[in-house]
Amino acid sequence: METQEFDAIIDAALREDMPEGDITSESLIPADARSEAIFLAKEDGVLAGLPVVRRVFEKIDSAVEFTEKMEDGAAFRKFDILAGVEGPTLALLKGERTALNFLQRLSGIAAATRGFVDAVSGTKAKILDTRKTTPGLRLLEKYAVKTGGGTNHRLSLSDMVLIKDNHLRYVGSAAEAVRRARAVVRPGVRVEVEAADLTQVRDALAAGADMIMLDNMTLEMMREAVSIAAGRVPLEASGNMSLDRVRAVAETGVDFISVGALTHSARAVDISLEFLN
Repeated sequence: METQEFDAIIDAALREDMPEGDITSESLIPADARSEAIFLAKEDGVLAGLPVVRRVFEKIDSAVEFTEKMEDGAAFRKFDILAGVEGPTLALLKGERTALNFLQRLSGIAAATRGFVDAVSGTKAKILDTRKTTPGLRLLEKYAVKTGGGTNHRLSLSDMVLIKDNHLRYVGSAAEAVRRARAVVRPGVRVEVEAADLTQVRDALAAGADMIMLDNMTLEMMREAVSIAAGRVPLEASGNMSLDRVRAVAETGVDFISVGALTHSARAVDISLEFLN
């Protein structure tokens, strides 16, 4: 991870939390006080965000020493020590909440992703994220998905063409939509078409789509779509994916399964910053 690409996100978070400093800590703690603290897991999870946490403290005070005890992507257990910080007490207090907000949120996304990845283990299906992210935090949240073993779909609307039902209602057909898209986008940009039924799968194939999204299809329909496509283009299953269902979806033979819940519903992992002195 190149932490500089996340600087704007971190700067905004620190401004939000300290628009005019930390008036509590600055009123009570001497400027020369020093402390040591640890990031302690209060439950099991998958670690994501330590480079972001390091950057938070670097921005507050370069005198803070940050030590990783584990690496991003590692599974941790309750009571594991994830990292340590040592330096000016004021800096540790100022960075505590912002650092924890990032670490808890990103580790929660990584843990949720790992659960889905493990659930489809042994199949060819890869778990994709979506654009259903927290506004302003997409780069970080998609990093957490990758850290948990998932695969990033498009980062933004500028990355690839994804022709969905609302586009098709306006244009009229998959063939016309694909034709218009290819006439405008630069060479090499993938064109994906959403299909809600098997007729639309056939239409998307005939139109020359590079990838087809199977939207809210039954397992039987997905298996038939896999048969129709016959490996000519990758198929992405989408729509209300849950841990209980994802294995069965993977076993239909689809190539990708997109899961919005990775980012829009992941629960933050309980992690605390415990001061040792």
